[in-house]
Amino acid sequence: MIEIKQKIDELREKIEFYNRKYHEEDKSLISDYDYDMLVKELIKLETEYPEYDSLYSPSKKVGGKALDKFEKVTHKVPLGSLSNVYSKEELREFISKINIQFEHENKAVEYVVEYKIDGLSVSLEYENGIFFRGSTRGNGLVGENVTENLKTIKSIPLRLNGEYPEYLEVRGEIFMPLSVFRQINKEREAQELPLLANPRNAAAGSLRQLDSNETAKRNLDIFIFDILQISDNKNIFAVHGDALKYLASLGLKISPSMNIFCDYSEIENEIDNLELNRYKLNFEIDGTVVKINEFAKRDMLGSVSNYPKWQVAYKYPPEIKSTKLTDIVINVGRTGVLTPNAILEPVRLAGTVVSRATLHNMDFIAQKDIRIGDMVKVRKAGEIIPEILSVEMEKRTGGEKIFEIPQICPSCHEKVFADGQDVAVRCINSACPAQLERNIIYFASKGAMDIDGLGPAVVRQLINNNLIKTAADLYILEAEKVENIERMGKKSSQNLIEAINNSKYRGLQYFINSLGIRHIGEKTGIVLAKKYKNIENLFNVSIEELQEIKDIGEESAKMIVGYFGNPKNMELVRRFKEYGVKTFDDEDTGASDKLNGLKFVVTGTLGKYKRDEIEKLIELHGGETSSSVSKKTHYVLAGENAGSKLEKAETLGVNIISEAEFEEMIK
Repeated sequence: MIEIKQKIDELREKIEFYNRKYHEEDKSLISDYDYDMLVKELIKLETEYPEYDSLYSPSKKVGGKALDKFEKVTHKVPLGSLSNVYSKEELREFISKINIQFEHENKAVEYVVEYKIDGLSVSLEYENGIFFRGSTRGNGLVGENVTENLKTIKSIPLRLNGEYPEYLEVRGEIFMPLSVFRQINKEREAQELPLLANPRNAAAGSLRQLDSNETAKRNLDIFIFDILQISDNKNIFAVHGDALKYLASLGLKISPSMNIFCDYSEIENEIDNLELNRYKLNFEIDGTVVKINEFAKRDMLGSVSNYPKWQVAYKYPPEIKSTKLTDIVINVGRTGVLTPNAILEPVRLAGTVVSRATLHNMDFIAQKDIRIGDMVKVRKAGEIIPEILSVEMEKRTGGEKIFEIPQICPSCHEKVFADGQDVAVRCINSACPAQLERNIIYFASKGAMDIDGLGPAVVRQLINNNLIKTAADLYILEAEKVENIERMGKKSSQNLIEAINNSKYRGLQYFINSLGIRHIGEKTGIVLAKKYKNIENLFNVSIEELQEIKDIGEESAKMIVGYFGNPKNMELVRRFKEYGVKTFDDEDTGASDKLNGLKFVVTGTLGKYKRDEIEKLIELHGGETSSSVSKKTHYVLAGENAGSKLEKAETLGVNIISEAEFEEMIK
């Protein structure tokens, strides 16, 4: 057991070392994969030997328990706001007033110039060097306890280094690095999800996730810029610079730019230099903060209302440029959505050359009356995503061309479909080349045909090697051809072909789901399979008939009828049948109405089932599942180590059942 304890301590030290190097010195000494493997090994050992668990273990940074709500925290030291100035004249006036108040000292006032990080302000509290509470600024007086989420941020130490005080409270700014923001939006764009508007909103939303595992995925960061409370007298530090150096010695990540000036012209030059280089940073700033360096002078000036009189924010104006919109082109996304994009005469904006801008959807073009040939005002939303603000109507010549909504898909030339629910225009041809990769990945997923070994990388290679053009082509693949593609080999190819053949007998409910019909998921697949028994019974069904079925609304009904009304889709289904895919149910699927109208919450570690398995069972028998407990919850199905959800169920008087009791309900 001593060896286990030593191994755990060794892993913790290694992980903390790599964290410090990466977040404090920008040195990456280990690959992401190797780092993740260290964390994974640590979590495994801490799970197997809970007696060696620790509140300040770096494993706590990968996500913890999910919360039902955030507790309120009253700030002992108010987290005040900043007053803003928007011109050099206003800044000069601010500095001049302060200098006049201290001119009797015959010593120039020192000012610190720092980045104004565009993020979310938080308080971190440490007791005997251990991080025990973190909270949002809120209204400055009352914030929210987000400790579990803050623990997931790798640059926040759970234990301080060096000679730490008995109690310490610091203030910092949470932000989402721009590289992370861009990657998330790239992934969301590929999935045709709404893009995150800007890094600040993304950081705020990530920090307020009820499940800290979700926060952990967002890779947030922090800069510390102030001491709020310290058990030793705060004035042991005469100046701001010394206080920040002390915080850095404790392992806290401090503000990256902090220079001291006395002369106004030097301050102005520093502000200009920081603005000039702002687009080289991996975080977003919207200005600079100018503050007095000496704490004694700060105390003398005090605050007015909620604003300290000893500091001010100089806000950078947003950069907006004028350029010509030369064309509008259509991209077909992986879910079939037709997205218009503006082609612009290249213009330098926020540090990069911009030649394209999103136009969101057809309604956006109509609302702003955007035409090909228009002069338009462009900016970067959140300094990241190019967007068109407005049309310069006064510059129109009469030669501009009104953009017409396409009636056919530019990728497959099939008729497109207007989705009334989300103003999108969509191609619903399952054989559309632009959607092929996404369609096949979904077809092979666990909730559909569940083809083991057919992940995104393999799908991409099969397409690139012209081995498949539709999902039906999977069933005529030859192992000899598959084994020739990169990283496959004979054994992998044989396993893949076997998995594909096994999927033929998956069942109607999964086959319906695998078709990727808009608004039709696993639950609706169960409902349709239960009622119609054979895929052919859906070929001529009407919207009105479908709407009579519980859980199928007008939009879902339209999508079903539209899908089977497309000749290309019908040909695809015919091929599936020809290749032996089972498109009917000749036996009882086990579905029932026994749980109709009942809402369940599953919590804790189950013995017999995985959580997704038991949730599917609930839906198979007509019940509904939810992630949170409320007065409307009928049953909480609780396994081992059920936490706050179980406590809330007991408080609300919700029925609590075990796996065995649940099985009796659906017997």
